[in-house]
Amino acid sequence: MKTQWKNPHLYLMLLADAALFAGALVLAYLFRFEFALDAFFARQLRAICAPVLLVKLCTFFLFGLYQGMWRYTSTRDFWRLLQASATSTLLIMAFIFVFYRFEGGYSRAVFLIDGGLTFLFTGGLRMAIRTFCARYDRTGQPLFVPPAQRKRILIVGAGAAGEKILREIIENDHLPYRVAGFVDDDPKKHGRSIHGVRVLGPLSELARIAVEQQAEEVLIAVPSATGDQIRRIVAVCKACRIAYKTLPGIGELIDGRVSIKTLRDVNYEDLLGRAPVQLDMGEIQGYLDGKTVLVTGCGGSIGAELCRQIVRFRPRMLILVDAGEANLFHIEMEMHAELGADRCRAVLGRVQDGNLMASVFQRYRPQVVFHAAAYKHVPMLEKNPWEAVSNNIIGSRVVMELACRFAVERFVLVSTDKAVRPTNVMGASKRVTELLLHSFPGAVTRFMAVRFGNVVGSSGSVIPVFRNQIEQGGPVTVTHPEVRRFFMTIPEAAQLILQAGGMGQGGEIFLLKMGTPVKILDMARDLIRLSGREPDRDVKITFTGLRDGEKLYEELITAGEGIVATRHEKIMVLRPDSLPGSAAPGETGAPPLEAHLAELYAAADRFDAPAIRRKLGEIVPEYSPQPNAGVL
Repeated sequence: MKTQWKNPHLYLMLLADAALFAGALVLAYLFRFEFALDAFFARQLRAICAPVLLVKLCTFFLFGLYQGMWRYTSTRDFWRLLQASATSTLLIMAFIFVFYRFEGGYSRAVFLIDGGLTFLFTGGLRMAIRTFCARYDRTGQPLFVPPAQRKRILIVGAGAAGEKILREIIENDHLPYRVAGFVDDDPKKHGRSIHGVRVLGPLSELARIAVEQQAEEVLIAVPSATGDQIRRIVAVCKACRIAYKTLPGIGELIDGRVSIKTLRDVNYEDLLGRAPVQLDMGEIQGYLDGKTVLVTGCGGSIGAELCRQIVRFRPRMLILVDAGEANLFHIEMEMHAELGADRCRAVLGRVQDGNLMASVFQRYRPQVVFHAAAYKHVPMLEKNPWEAVSNNIIGSRVVMELACRFAVERFVLVSTDKAVRPTNVMGASKRVTELLLHSFPGAVTRFMAVRFGNVVGSSGSVIPVFRNQIEQGGPVTVTHPEVRRFFMTIPEAAQLILQAGGMGQGGEIFLLKMGTPVKILDMARDLIRLSGREPDRDVKITFTGLRDGEKLYEELITAGEGIVATRHEKIMVLRPDSLPGSAAPGETGAPPLEAHLAELYAAADRFDAPAIRRKLGEIVPEYSPQPNAGVL
């Protein structure tokens, strides 16, 4: 409050309020006596004017009405203003009653009218200040967009999100929008109004409504809409040849923070229509809060998002490991902003460097490890299979061995659906990694893996490739008209990895429910339409044939694997006793994994692609290698 007294605007506000208090009292007398104020009541008015002003100013101070920034006056401030006005009126009437018992000709009605006028006058002043500040900058230059220059829009969805968008447009004169009406399929809302704006009809009549209202754009304010619903809305907008934007998903609208600035173009993630992930925050908090967490491959799409999610649970220290200098730098800067430089360490290096990783574990003693470091580009690893062995298998083994040696509490391996009946080196290498994970004793460290499909927008994902091809005018290249893939968003994948990490007791492979596989051809056509063009007319689609190691359909489980539901609706788990080849080396009937791996490593050292594939086939019998030659 001391700094408040140094603000010159405070004294201007005090003078303005004092003048309004005096005006309210004078008008209250004039209204009460029908503007015929005789000498007696005039003397009475002069006698009580100063005490009334003093009581009101003190009351307003006690209610904190001189501590705020009046340009941001809100409904909460008006509520406090009403309380202060009513309190000051009651105090004045109590004073008159105690000392004069209303026997000196004092009229109770005068003070009631005075209280009402005080609220109206002071509220009006504050609203005027807010309105002026919203329309003009500090130099007096206008900030508002003239009504004639505003774009007429329709809002699809007359729910809470639509109401907040409308309210923000109304309250911010600098926004170039004017809402012509709502469109909503709920018949109970038709003909009704929100803040004076009517619900004009259902989505099926959007074309007629848009013409009648001369609308130039549609804002989709249905953040809980499914993919099919978004597709339908987009299709109607396309048919009407009207531009459209949407709000973010529910997961991004935490605590009702809806802003017109969050409106954006519809993208493919909207068409997937994923319901928001429901996390058991307490379970995740229990194993991450106050712990030292190490994330390998932290610069990749999944690794970086894992880091963003982990910081929400207040780890004591976050150790970042990545072989890519640029990616590591970017995620380090982002984590410094979240955690501070003293709680974040970045290690540039490869996970297969045993000496480096041992030094990292020795110094920082991580308690939780998320192993996301891996090469994942299928055609690249088909040509360079020795790198799949080096990075995906040897690197994973180094980190697992160190996790055992330094008694890490939890170790979570990020795997892939391509490990199921693999037809490529990348998938086979990840399957070997899963088998390796089950060869480690889980007495202290809980080892677990999480297996899922393609991630929308991740590095190497088909969507960025398609978008780039569309921007270049085409053609968009699809390998095969029937190829299908499972998809999920990056945040969804990272959140479910964290949840699975909290559920694991050791030895599990968790499967993330991916929904229905998406036909890549349909995805290409959707993306072309989202860019404002028509497939096969404006942008051609060509078929190039399946790439090396690629198959038409991906699977999440292989023959003989038994899946069990978990308490989380989107997570399933493979029973450890049903995992083929999961027995530890040395057990009766167990495959000689160590001997196989030694031969595999030797083949990788020789850059012998055929030998690598043969050995992978011996370790993973369900692997069907393609007859491809390496680049060497």
